[in-house]
Amino acid sequence: MVNLKTAEEINLIRQSSLLVGKTLAEVAAAIAPGVTTLQLDAIAETFIRDHGAEPGFKGYNGFKHTLCTSVNDVVVHGIPNQTPLLEGDIVSVDCGVKWNGFFGDSAYTFAVGTINNEVRRLLEVTRECLHAGIAQAVQGHRTGDIGFAVQQHAEQHGYGVVRELVGHGVGRNLHEAPEVPNFGKRGTGLLMKEGLVLAIAPMINMGTRNVKQHRDGWTVSTADGKPSAHFEHTVVVREGKAEVLSSFEWIEKILAGKE
Repeated sequence: MVNLKTAEEINLIRQSSLLVGKTLAEVAAAIAPGVTTLQLDAIAETFIRDHGAEPGFKGYNGFKHTLCTSVNDVVVHGIPNQTPLLEGDIVSVDCGVKWNGFFGDSAYTFAVGTINNEVRRLLEVTRECLHAGIAQAVQGHRTGDIGFAVQQHAEQHGYGVVRELVGHGVGRNLHEAPEVPNFGKRGTGLLMKEGLVLAIAPMINMGTRNVKQHRDGWTVSTADGKPSAHFEHTVVVREGKAEVLSSFEWIEKILAGKE
Protein backbone atom coordinates (compact mmCIF):
# COMPACT_ATOMS: atom_id res chain seq x y z
CA MET A 1 0.00 0.00 0.00
CA VAL A 2 1.59 3.24 -1.17
CA ASN A 3 0.57 6.32 0.83
CA LEU A 4 0.92 9.76 -0.70
CA LYS A 5 1.60 12.37 1.96
CA THR A 6 -0.27 15.61 2.67
CA ALA A 7 1.55 18.93 2.86
CA GLU A 8 1.34 18.77 6.67
CA GLU A 9 2.78 15.26 6.76
CA ILE A 10 5.59 16.22 4.40
CA ASN A 11 6.48 19.12 6.67
CA LEU A 12 6.74 16.77 9.67
CA ILE A 13 8.90 14.35 7.68
CA ARG A 14 11.07 17.32 6.67
CA GLN A 15 11.56 18.30 10.32
CA SER A 16 12.60 14.76 11.21
CA SER A 17 14.89 14.55 8.17
CA LEU A 18 16.60 17.86 8.95
CA LEU A 19 17.20 16.67 12.50
CA VAL A 20 18.93 13.62 11.03
CA GLY A 21 21.19 15.98 9.05
CA LYS A 22 22.06 17.94 12.18
CA THR A 23 22.71 14.69 14.06
CA LEU A 24 25.08 13.50 11.33
CA ALA A 25 26.89 16.84 11.60
CA GLU A 26 27.47 16.14 15.31
CA VAL A 27 28.89 12.77 14.27
CA ALA A 28 31.03 14.44 11.59
CA ALA A 29 32.58 16.73 14.21
CA ALA A 30 33.60 13.73 16.31
CA ILE A 31 34.92 11.39 13.60
CA ALA A 32 38.70 10.99 13.84
CA PRO A 33 41.25 8.20 14.09
CA GLY A 34 40.96 6.54 17.52
CA VAL A 35 37.26 7.28 17.98
CA THR A 36 34.96 4.25 18.24
CA THR A 37 31.63 3.86 16.49
CA LEU A 38 30.03 3.25 19.89
CA GLN A 39 31.17 6.74 20.90
CA LEU A 40 29.58 8.15 17.75
CA ASP A 41 26.38 6.25 18.55
CA ALA A 42 26.20 7.79 22.04
CA ILE A 43 26.73 11.30 20.62
CA ALA A 44 23.90 10.78 18.13
CA GLU A 45 21.43 9.36 20.64
CA THR A 46 22.04 12.18 23.12
CA PHE A 47 21.63 14.84 20.41
CA ILE A 48 18.38 13.35 19.10
CA ARG A 49 16.83 12.97 22.55
CA ASP A 50 17.94 16.48 23.55
CA HIS A 51 15.77 17.72 20.67
CA GLY A 52 12.71 15.85 21.95
CA ALA A 53 12.87 13.15 19.30
CA GLU A 54 13.58 9.41 19.34
CA PRO A 55 16.26 7.42 17.53
CA GLY A 56 14.43 5.84 14.60
CA PHE A 57 16.54 2.69 14.43
CA LYS A 58 16.76 1.81 18.13
CA GLY A 59 14.46 -1.13 18.81
CA TYR A 60 13.66 -1.63 15.11
CA ASN A 61 13.46 -5.42 14.70
CA GLY A 62 15.57 -5.68 17.83
CA PHE A 63 18.38 -3.35 16.68
CA LYS A 64 20.01 -1.93 19.81
CA HIS A 65 21.62 1.26 18.54
CA THR A 66 20.89 4.73 17.17
CA LEU A 67 23.25 4.51 14.20
CA CYS A 68 24.26 1.94 11.64
CA THR A 69 28.03 2.40 11.32
CA SER A 70 29.52 0.53 8.36
CA VAL A 71 33.31 0.63 8.07
CA ASN A 72 35.27 0.00 4.85
CA ASP A 73 33.92 -3.22 3.29
CA VAL A 74 30.72 -3.16 5.35
CA VAL A 75 27.95 -2.04 3.02
CA VAL A 76 25.17 -1.25 5.52
CA HIS A 77 23.72 -2.17 8.92
CA GLY A 78 27.06 -2.24 10.70
CA ILE A 79 26.64 -2.43 14.49
CA PRO A 80 28.46 0.21 16.56
CA ASN A 81 31.35 -1.31 18.50
CA GLN A 82 34.48 -0.53 20.49
CA THR A 83 36.97 -0.90 17.64
CA PRO A 84 38.74 2.44 17.08
CA LEU A 85 38.49 3.98 13.62
CA LEU A 86 41.82 4.14 11.81
CA GLU A 87 43.42 6.73 9.56
CA GLY A 88 42.33 5.96 5.99
CA ASP A 89 39.09 4.19 6.93
CA ILE A 90 35.72 5.16 5.56
CA VAL A 91 32.55 4.83 7.61
CA SER A 92 28.99 5.03 6.36
CA VAL A 93 26.76 6.46 9.09
CA ASP A 94 23.05 5.81 8.59
CA CYS A 95 20.64 7.54 10.97
CA GLY A 96 16.89 7.65 11.45
CA VAL A 97 14.80 9.92 13.65
CA LYS A 98 11.19 9.68 14.77
CA TRP A 99 9.71 13.04 15.68
CA ASN A 100 6.04 14.04 15.96
CA GLY A 101 5.04 10.62 14.66
CA PHE A 102 7.07 10.71 11.43
CA PHE A 103 10.45 9.36 10.40
CA GLY A 104 13.41 10.90 8.64
CA ASP A 105 16.24 8.79 7.22
CA SER A 106 19.61 9.78 5.77
CA ALA A 107 23.15 8.44 5.45
CA TYR A 108 26.60 9.84 4.69
CA THR A 109 29.93 8.11 4.14
CA PHE A 110 32.80 9.84 5.94
CA ALA A 111 36.54 9.71 5.42
CA VAL A 112 38.53 9.08 8.60
CA GLY A 113 41.56 11.32 8.29
CA THR A 114 43.12 11.10 4.83
CA ILE A 115 41.89 8.41 2.44
CA ASN A 116 43.49 7.28 -0.80
CA ASN A 117 42.35 8.70 -4.13
CA GLU A 118 40.76 5.44 -5.28
CA VAL A 119 38.46 5.35 -2.25
CA ARG A 120 37.78 9.08 -2.49
CA ARG A 121 36.59 8.55 -6.06
CA LEU A 122 34.22 5.82 -4.87
CA LEU A 123 32.65 8.28 -2.42
CA GLU A 124 32.34 10.95 -5.10
CA VAL A 125 30.70 8.64 -7.61
CA THR A 126 28.31 7.19 -5.02
CA ARG A 127 27.18 10.69 -4.15
CA GLU A 128 26.74 11.44 -7.85
CA CYS A 129 24.60 8.28 -8.06
CA LEU A 130 22.38 9.66 -5.30
CA HIS A 131 21.84 12.90 -7.22
CA ALA A 132 21.20 10.99 -10.44
CA GLY A 133 18.53 8.95 -8.67
CA ILE A 134 16.93 12.00 -7.06
CA ALA A 135 16.70 13.70 -10.47
CA GLN A 136 14.37 10.89 -11.59
CA ALA A 137 12.02 11.15 -8.57
CA VAL A 138 9.43 13.26 -10.36
CA GLN A 139 5.74 12.85 -11.06
CA GLY A 140 5.11 10.62 -14.06
CA HIS A 141 8.40 8.70 -13.78
CA ARG A 142 8.68 5.19 -12.38
CA THR A 143 10.84 3.73 -9.65
CA GLY A 144 12.78 1.82 -12.30
CA ASP A 145 13.92 5.18 -13.69
CA ILE A 146 15.63 5.90 -10.36
CA GLY A 147 17.31 2.50 -10.31
CA PHE A 148 18.41 2.79 -13.93
CA ALA A 149 20.02 6.19 -13.33
CA VAL A 150 21.93 4.97 -10.27
CA GLN A 151 23.05 1.74 -11.91
CA GLN A 152 24.15 3.38 -15.15
CA HIS A 153 26.30 5.99 -13.39
CA ALA A 154 27.95 3.48 -11.04
CA GLU A 155 28.66 0.89 -13.70
CA GLN A 156 30.13 3.53 -16.04
CA HIS A 157 32.87 3.84 -13.42
CA GLY A 158 33.33 0.10 -13.05
CA TYR A 159 31.63 -0.20 -9.68
CA GLY A 160 29.22 -2.84 -8.40
CA VAL A 161 25.63 -1.93 -7.52
CA VAL A 162 24.19 -3.83 -4.55
CA ARG A 163 20.97 -5.67 -5.45
CA GLU A 164 19.92 -7.16 -2.13
CA LEU A 165 19.26 -3.86 -0.32
CA VAL A 166 17.06 -1.05 -1.56
CA GLY A 167 15.66 2.38 -0.84
CA HIS A 168 12.10 2.66 0.42
CA GLY A 169 9.12 4.79 1.26
CA VAL A 170 9.22 6.84 4.48
CA GLY A 171 6.44 8.24 6.67
CA ARG A 172 4.78 7.07 9.86
CA ASN A 173 6.93 3.95 9.46
CA LEU A 174 10.67 3.81 8.85
CA HIS A 175 10.22 1.46 5.91
CA GLU A 176 7.12 1.83 3.75
CA ALA A 177 6.14 0.83 0.24
CA PRO A 178 7.46 1.10 -2.38
CA GLU A 179 10.90 -0.45 -2.54
CA VAL A 180 13.37 1.66 -4.54
CA PRO A 181 16.10 -0.54 -6.05
CA ASN A 182 19.40 1.01 -7.17
CA PHE A 183 19.24 -0.93 -10.43
CA GLY A 184 16.54 -1.47 -13.02
CA LYS A 185 15.04 -0.64 -16.36
CA ARG A 186 13.57 2.67 -17.46
CA GLY A 187 9.80 2.75 -17.56
CA THR A 188 9.33 -0.10 -15.08
CA GLY A 189 8.20 -0.16 -11.47
CA LEU A 190 5.71 2.00 -9.62
CA LEU A 191 4.38 5.12 -11.33
CA MET A 192 5.39 7.95 -9.00
CA LYS A 193 2.95 10.69 -8.05
CA GLU A 194 3.35 13.99 -6.24
CA GLY A 195 3.47 13.49 -2.48
CA LEU A 196 5.26 10.15 -2.54
CA VAL A 197 8.11 10.28 0.02
CA LEU A 198 11.12 8.07 -0.65
CA ALA A 199 14.49 7.32 0.88
CA ILE A 200 16.86 7.01 -2.08
CA ALA A 201 19.95 5.14 -0.93
CA PRO A 202 22.67 4.08 -3.39
CA MET A 203 25.00 1.40 -2.01
CA ILE A 204 27.96 1.17 -4.37
CA ASN A 205 30.89 -1.27 -4.11
CA MET A 206 34.39 -0.69 -5.45
CA GLY A 207 34.50 -4.27 -6.70
CA THR A 208 31.84 -6.95 -7.05
CA ARG A 209 28.18 -6.15 -6.50
CA ASN A 210 27.89 -9.35 -4.44
CA VAL A 211 27.51 -9.14 -0.68
CA LYS A 212 27.47 -11.46 2.32
CA GLN A 213 25.32 -11.39 5.45
CA HIS A 214 27.08 -11.82 8.79
CA ARG A 215 25.93 -14.12 11.55
CA ASP A 216 24.82 -11.19 13.72
CA GLY A 217 21.81 -10.90 11.40
CA TRP A 218 22.53 -7.26 10.55
CA THR A 219 25.96 -6.60 9.09
CA VAL A 220 26.23 -6.84 5.31
CA SER A 221 29.67 -6.63 3.70
CA THR A 222 31.14 -6.90 0.22
CA ALA A 223 31.90 -10.45 -0.93
CA ASP A 224 35.40 -9.47 -2.08
CA GLY A 225 36.37 -7.34 0.93
CA LYS A 226 36.68 -4.15 -1.11
CA PRO A 227 35.22 -0.86 0.20
CA SER A 228 31.59 0.17 -0.18
CA ALA A 229 29.99 3.62 0.05
CA HIS A 230 26.45 4.67 0.90
CA PHE A 231 24.67 8.03 0.69
CA GLU A 232 20.95 8.50 1.36
CA HIS A 233 18.43 11.34 1.23
CA THR A 234 14.73 11.45 2.04
CA VAL A 235 12.92 13.14 -0.85
CA VAL A 236 9.36 13.91 -1.93
CA VAL A 237 8.23 13.37 -5.51
CA ARG A 238 7.13 16.64 -7.12
CA GLU A 239 6.13 17.75 -10.58
CA GLY A 240 9.23 18.67 -12.56
CA LYS A 241 11.83 18.33 -9.79
CA ALA A 242 12.08 16.28 -6.58
CA GLU A 243 12.27 18.10 -3.25
CA VAL A 244 15.00 16.89 -0.92
CA LEU A 245 13.75 16.84 2.67
CA SER A 246 17.01 15.83 4.38
CA SER A 247 20.22 17.87 4.16
CA PHE A 248 24.00 17.46 4.08
CA GLU A 249 24.48 21.21 4.65
CA TRP A 250 25.49 21.01 8.31
CA ILE A 251 27.75 18.02 7.64
CA GLU A 252 29.54 19.91 4.86
CA LYS A 253 30.14 22.92 7.11
CA ILE A 254 31.72 20.71 9.76
CA LEU A 255 33.88 18.85 7.25
CA ALA A 256 35.02 22.10 5.61
CA GLY A 257 36.11 23.38 9.01
CA LYS A 258 38.20 20.25 9.62
CA GLU A 259 40.22 20.61 6.41
